[in-house]
Amino acid sequence: MAVTTERPAAATAIRPFTYEASEAELEDMRARIAATRFPDRETVEDESQGVPLTLMQDLARYWATEYDWRKCEARLNAMPNFVTEIDGVDIHFIHVRSKHEDALPLVVCHGWPGSIIEQLKLIGPLTDPTAHGASPSDAFHVVIPSMPGYGFSGKPTSAGWDPVRIAKAYVELMKRLGYERFVAQGGDWGARSSSTRWRAAAPTPRPRSRRRPS
Repeated sequence: MAVTTERPAAATAIRPFTYEASEAELEDMRARIAATRFPDRETVEDESQGVPLTLMQDLARYWATEYDWRKCEARLNAMPNFVTEIDGVDIHFIHVRSKHEDALPLVVCHGWPGSIIEQLKLIGPLTDPTAHGASPSDAFHVVIPSMPGYGFSGKPTSAGWDPVRIAKAYVELMKRLGYERFVAQGGDWGARSSSTRWRAAAPTPRPRSRRRPS
């Protein structure tokens, strides 16, 4: 594994980040998947006893022989990736500013067991809406952080990283990027961090009358 990130003197500084898995790591992953010992087939023809064995075997076969991590890695590293320390933990994030300067800042919070990979497809339409048939008033400056302990973010060394604490870390991240007012979106566990409890940690953005309802 090759991780590139600059370590400045100030812990609060924002550092560029890139990632490259080694071939040895990828081969080890494929070997461990191929060595999976599957249970006996379920005794029913439906999914009442869980995910069918054949589906799990097909999924394992795909991950071991067909999935192209290098393609995903290239997509990831093509984005502006950064790391900054907040509340004692390195927070990894993608930050893409729209070409429309009055775009609304947006922090996108992934869930569990998800990752920022799921959100890559959102970046283009959100930051460059005019290229996707929408108007400049639909533009966002997009920030996509990895949850503490997940993906490329650091692992907390103590308990207490509940949705409220994560939300406060994301508020600090947005302020550090120069966004005093912004909106948040989240799914699954990310929805907890971007729910009503967020209001205690961040100011409510001013409404934008030009924006179409979603």
